Amino acid sequence: MRMKWYRLFTFLFTSVATGLAAAFLVLLLRPDLVGREPPPPPAAVVVERSSGPVSYADAVQRAAPSVVNVFASKVTRQTTNPLFEDPLFKRFFGDQLSKPRYKRENNLGSGVIVDGNGYVLTNNHVIDGASEIQVVLGDGRTMPARIVGSDPETDIAVLQAAGERLPVASFGDSDQLQVGDVVMAIGNPFGVGQTVTMGIVGATGRSELGITDFENFIQTDAAINPGNSGGALIDALGQVVGINTAIFSQSGGSHGIGFAVPIRLARDVMEQIEKQGRVIRGWLGISGQNLTPMLAESLKISMREGILVSGVLEGGPGEKAGIKPGDLIVGLDRKPVTSSQQMLRLVAEKPPGSPLSVTLVRDGTQQDQVAIVGERPSLGEH
Repeated sequence: MRMKWYRLFTFLFTSVATGLAAAFLVLLLRPDLVGREPPPPPAAVVVERSSGPVSYADAVQRAAPSVVNVFASKVTRQTTNPLFEDPLFKRFFGDQLSKPRYKRENNLGSGVIVDGNGYVLTNNHVIDGASEIQVVLGDGRTMPARIVGSDPETDIAVLQAAGERLPVASFGDSDQLQVGDVVMAIGNPFGVGQTVTMGIVGATGRSELGITDFENFIQTDAAINPGNSGGALIDALGQVVGINTAIFSQSGGSHGIGFAVPIRLARDVMEQIEKQGRVIRGWLGISGQNLTPMLAESLKISMREGILVSGVLEGGPGEKAGIKPGDLIVGLDRKPVTSSQQMLRLVAEKPPGSPLSVTLVRDGTQQDQVAIVGERPSLGEH
């Protein structure tokens, strides 16, 4: 009797367990058979175009309308062969060949519209000597422009275009740029039309390149080719952070090293040109070279940093302050200086007529001299 009950209990337990297992499998694999909808598949992750490196089209569309093509032309007089001036030659061939001939030269570049009054930032070398300038907008409008002023020492020029409803650029902070930031160059390379190239910031504060007197360039590998000069260097948000200026190349093509003037420097130049008609900078009338370890050793100088004065202009602010060739300048206004470019920039920032403390070392003794800063002569006068 006890064996029968045991067999019955085992049969019932096995049946119930098998049923529950089957129900669990049906519920897991085919929930639709019991009236339950299967869970929806995970939603695909959608990355917005403006959120990162997927596309920079929004940034380009924001900045591109304010970048213009600049066409500059000038008439130059061609030199004649001295043979044509010879009286004997004129006797046989007349004087037609000795008459001066004139040639029209065209230059192509880019520019950036910076305000609603039609002011355009570009490079000085784009419009240097131009007698006629045309500005072409991205929407096809062509309008004449005049030169408001230029600064060859930074290669920046300011134009004013005669037009209405002009698209104005948005500016970024060039002082906040870091190596590795994404940047794009917009311009008109080789005259093919508006073109955008992309790269990163390779370096900031580049100087002593021999391109201009005052150098503080942004270096980028965004391709900058002939025709890009004066165009915009923009960040990933479409804000202008620089004015494309030069390339480092022996062939004339882009090799991945380009330079742009920081927009802060370009706007400072523009503001001075608008207010004063020119850029006014401080000047001491001295020249010098960076002190190197080899130079210091040869001259038996214990200092290892500074600017060794090599020339002092007679009657200039430096001579009046008692600065002499052979002096080692180590500080300006109690700030250490280590390069001639740094000294040039610090002096240029001082208003003419203001005092400047010059710390120098002479015969192993450090002393301070006070110079009254003069006005830096325009390019070609110094």
